[in-house]
Amino acid sequence: MASWSSSSLSAIYQILGWFAFAVWSISFYPQVLLNYRRKSVVGLNFDFQLLNFTKHSSYLIYNAAVFFSPVVQRQYHEKYGRDELIPVAANDVAFSIHAVLLAGFTIVQIFLYERGGQRVSEAGVLVSLGAWLAGLTGLIVAFPSGRWLWLVQVFNIIQMVMAVIKYIPQAWMNFRRKSTVGWSIATIPLDLSGGIANILQMAVQSIDQRSTMNFSGNVGKLGISLECIAFDILFIFQHYFLYYKADKVDELDATYYYEVLENDPEQAKTGQVNDQIKKP
Repeated sequence: MASWSSSSLSAIYQILGWFAFAVWSISFYPQVLLNYRRKSVVGLNFDFQLLNFTKHSSYLIYNAAVFFSPVVQRQYHEKYGRDELIPVAANDVAFSIHAVLLAGFTIVQIFLYERGGQRVSEAGVLVSLGAWLAGLTGLIVAFPSGRWLWLVQVFNIIQMVMAVIKYIPQAWMNFRRKSTVGWSIATIPLDLSGGIANILQMAVQSIDQRSTMNFSGNVGKLGISLECIAFDILFIFQHYFLYYKADKVDELDATYYYEVLENDPEQAKTGQVNDQIKKP
């Protein structure tokens, strides 16, 4: 059975993993708190939230199955070699559970708070339904032959696809409104740190095992990390460079701010809307 060659690398692996869990888990809270403070979700894209919930639910299915199921672990070792460590750590499972709960809670906030006429698009609903239909189809195919590793890898691919596309609606909304108001920028440094830590964690395992099999054996974890880094850089660029004038406004005023921008988006470029906001 596979084991660590170096206790030091094993310790570093655990530290990086739980660091990624901590920062990724904390990254959910700035948006939740911002929604609560404003009593509004205007500026937060609902397609992103739906796809995010679908993504993390699929990832939880994969992580929990690989980490807890002896059958899935046996099939993994038969495919990749008995000397290979399973590519899922306890922190991966803990993160997935927490992510599903917080993503679900954010969806509840969407129903409770001011939405400003925003709604989930038909495309977002269809993509999410398509993901679950793919998972159900995988279950039907895998059940007769007991191909459980293949099934959970289907869910891993689903979560990776969701990870690639989920931020696109939010990035497009920011571009269309020429503003990131309502989207918590405090989430981004945490998200970015978690993505980097996850890749470093996988690299440490590869160094110890003298193998890159954990990368190919868990492309979902690699994919989500690279996706986080790419989109976080984009959001930082949008917030601090492209739309910094439009975003020079207290986030508590974002609901009113968006109402003005909806009528006259050109004001975002000049910052004139700031003069219309009455501070307490």
